[in-house]
Amino acid sequence: MRPWRTDRTALRLAVALLIGLVVAAPPARGDPRPAIETGFSADGLKGVSDYFENEVSSDRIPGAVVLIQQHGEPVYFKTFGQRDAAAHAPMTKDAIFRLYSMSKPITAVAAMMLVDDGKIALHDPLSKYIPSFADVKVGVEQKDASGKAELTLEPLQRPITIEDLLRHTSGITYGFYGDGVVRRLYRSSGLFDGDFDNAQFAARLAKLPLAEQPEAQWDYGHSSDVLGRVIEVVSERPLFQFEKQRLLDPLGMKDTGFFVPEAKRGRVAAFRPNGGFKRPIAGLDDPIQQRRWESGGAGMDGTARDYARFAEMLLEGGALDGRRYLKPQTVALMTSDRIGPETGIRRDGFYFPHRDSGFGLGFAVRTVATRLLPAGEYGWDGVGGTFFFIDPRDDMFAIVMMQSPSQRGRIQTEVKKLIYEALRK
Repeated sequence: MRPWRTDRTALRLAVALLIGLVVAAPPARGDPRPAIETGFSADGLKGVSDYFENEVSSDRIPGAVVLIQQHGEPVYFKTFGQRDAAAHAPMTKDAIFRLYSMSKPITAVAAMMLVDDGKIALHDPLSKYIPSFADVKVGVEQKDASGKAELTLEPLQRPITIEDLLRHTSGITYGFYGDGVVRRLYRSSGLFDGDFDNAQFAARLAKLPLAEQPEAQWDYGHSSDVLGRVIEVVSERPLFQFEKQRLLDPLGMKDTGFFVPEAKRGRVAAFRPNGGFKRPIAGLDDPIQQRRWESGGAGMDGTARDYARFAEMLLEGGALDGRRYLKPQTVALMTSDRIGPETGIRRDGFYFPHRDSGFGLGFAVRTVATRLLPAGEYGWDGVGGTFFFIDPRDDMFAIVMMQSPSQRGRIQTEVKKLIYEALRK
């Protein structure tokens, strides 16, 4: 038992209570469990192991790293299968994975550090930091006399704000999924041409129409990439330099960044042969390649150990090992639902996490408790197969790292259930 365990537990309980008050999610009906439960069953955790061993032996995934931590201590940290199936290299705990959209929570935390510093406000218009977004238009699809879809442009009803970027309500979308004239324009605009930096990428996006009015719809897109550019403007440093100095290095996230140095390339987890993306993700064909674009939305690589440090800091209410990164009330704000029914914000039909979830400032947030899953649990995932969730009520988090795009949705749902069954037994 560490000498400061009691103080840390008290802090976590206070933060969990604050988060619960902000989320205002309905409690689990007929559930008499206390606010914090303890311990995982050995049989339950064996079920997690059996699951991944079967996934590997069935050749559905090449391998995985799974880490579960509760009450400040790892309770489960195992590897499965191979880091590189083609090279017959076994999986290791220090394997480096393409994080893709698990980059977004890191960017969100970096931005909220600047909010805590008083250098950014959530209600600030994006154009305060990137003036070219002041004149952006909204693309509206209409039919001409022949029934052919055509694009018309409408002015903004209100400016895009920093909060819109954090909660994906800016109207800035992605072009690699869905259809419609705006998304097709994203795909054909040369958005990813050449070796560009964050400033150039934001300038290109500002020339494209929004998919909808700001605050009208949760629409998954390049909002976090633009937020990364805002961080650069405010901090007067490249995004990675700011994150490295203020967040990554202090947390000890030594293997997290926007490319993998040559000395570490042998630790990179590979997709199973013919098990990657059906078509490359534009701009991120090789996310371990050094490039000028530091994509705050999808460009980072990292390890399970590194991400555990990040998750533990959030679970501890924004502080870790005597150093504060975010105010407790900031963490509570970020992990509360900001697009609830009272806001009138619609949810897209492609990437929104679940009908029992809302979205905060960088995280999906569970708003409806079930028999196994508590309200207030929050997290996110990456298109390559990585995912994490943090549960303040049970004082725990879990991180799963794998590179299996086609299996990620199914595995995330099944594994989360297994983890909670191991906890509830």
